[in-house]
Amino acid sequence: MSAPLVAILGTRYRDFAVEKQVLDPLGAQLVSGPGDGPGAILEVAAEADVVLAGSAPKFTAEVLSGLRCRGIVRYGVGTDSIDLDAAREQGVAVARVSDYGTEAVAFHAVTTATALVRRLPEADRAVRAGGWGFADLRPLHLPSSLVAGVVGFGRIGRQAAHYFSGLGFTVLAHDEYVDVAAADARVRSVGLDELLESCDVVSLHAPGTHDGTPLLDATRLARMRPGSVLVNTARGSLVDLDALVRGLREGRPARAALDVYPHEPVDVSGFVEVQDQLLLTPHMAWYTEESERDMREKAADEAARLLSGEPLRDPVVTVPTRVEDRTT
Repeated sequence: MSAPLVAILGTRYRDFAVEKQVLDPLGAQLVSGPGDGPGAILEVAAEADVVLAGSAPKFTAEVLSGLRCRGIVRYGVGTDSIDLDAAREQGVAVARVSDYGTEAVAFHAVTTATALVRRLPEADRAVRAGGWGFADLRPLHLPSSLVAGVVGFGRIGRQAAHYFSGLGFTVLAHDEYVDVAAADARVRSVGLDELLESCDVVSLHAPGTHDGTPLLDATRLARMRPGSVLVNTARGSLVDLDALVRGLREGRPARAALDVYPHEPVDVSGFVEVQDQLLLTPHMAWYTEESERDMREKAADEAARLLSGEPLRDPVVTVPTRVEDRTT
């Protein structure tokens, strides 16, 4: 019986020491490649027992038909790069890692929010341009006088609320599926429209909508308080970017911090007229050395479960366990 084969596609890791540590006890052989097209995926992974994949490789029905793997494990949460119906039909299990980066994403959201509340990017630009003083930065306010709204009260939203509360903000939250008061007694549950109208900071931590339409369209953005700050570290599809540009011109919101976008890498040409009101980061909120290692260990553990026939921790598509082994 030959060693099980694990293909790693579409990552930028310097090495695969983390994955090896988890998979070596199973005697797994690792192969890797960019996976930047159907041919590149099949060249590396056609004979693999399990595929570990970043977000870039696209597993269409055609690609899946050329694989013989037991399953695909996504590094991270999103599985929109995989045709899940085709995977189900072809008996390919799909797993993901959805419980990583909680602290990192919440920290990034609150950091960018407070930077904009304090107007630090504008202050930096003014000093570099030879200016001095803060007359053009007025008014600035203490956190204890401000209200932060958290949209989506899952693990990341709760952590962000905890950080906002610790800084002195009054915190409101909206989540149709979570008992907010039971999760955090310091946070008041409100409807989405009330949150938008009441908050100086709105931080998005919700999943995408079922039909892919923006949660914050022109109508909802117009409900935001004049001078407010919007932060999105959740899903690029949550915000209508054209409507956001119009809203920024009108001061609802006055500033925004974006880490995720409907299409990535983002085309910043659409932001030119409001560029000084935006703080843009390259889908990095999840990243710290610690959260990256946690994600990789959990993804490799899912691969090990597939190889061993054990139940997946975080399944998206489940199929009957394959009992056949690779043979020489």
